[in-house]
Amino acid sequence: MKTSTSRFTVRKSAERGHANHGWLDTYHTFSFANYYDPAHMGFRSLRVINQDQVAPGAGFPTHPHRDMEIFSYVLSGAIAHKDSMGNGRELLPGQIQLMSAGTGVTHSESNPSKTDPLHLLQIWIQPEAQGLKPSYTEWHPTEQTENAAKVLVISHDGRENSATIHQDADVYRLRLKAGETISHELRDGRGLWLQLITGSLTVGETNLEAGDALSAEGAGRFELTANEEVEALLFDLG
Repeated sequence: MKTSTSRFTVRKSAERGHANHGWLDTYHTFSFANYYDPAHMGFRSLRVINQDQVAPGAGFPTHPHRDMEIFSYVLSGAIAHKDSMGNGRELLPGQIQLMSAGTGVTHSESNPSKTDPLHLLQIWIQPEAQGLKPSYTEWHPTEQTENAAKVLVISHDGRENSATIHQDADVYRLRLKAGETISHELRDGRGLWLQLITGSLTVGETNLEAGDALSAEGAGRFELTANEEVEALLFDLG
């Protein structure tokens, strides 16, 4: 179900697809695996947003991907990544790994802790072209960007030390204190997707709670005000 205003559409957290496999408790913003909803197949090039809780010592065994830009944003715990390109990494909260599957890769992702759960967002964006050379990169916050209200973490051109993606997509990480306001200018012909991870915020007269999302197609300035401490991802998509 979509709740629309004159400027944007709200996707409520409780209306997402949900599956609990024991080792994996996951919420699907868009149709994925056994969750199918023709009204929620994606938004522009954005195809998957899964919010995953992975049990200690569990994970996704080696599996293939192709022709997709895939990134993971760690919220708590740690993720261990291994792929057929030879990468073997562990990422911590606030860090992002971005893999361009291109002509084909295999990879595994697991929770290396024996005691602590892993909480992360897994996000897929369709690439600008098929048959690209596979690649892997990461984004890590610096001392200056760790708690920045709005920081560019992924972009097409890698500006501002962001990770580079093969798509006309800018992804911002938001961290706002209670009462703090930031703005975002959406240009003509572009779309905005805001995925709220934690906290509560207000956009115009619309209130969003943790897990909610908001999309917009009309150009203009968006003011986001945190009602409490907030973490979110904002996608500006061509």
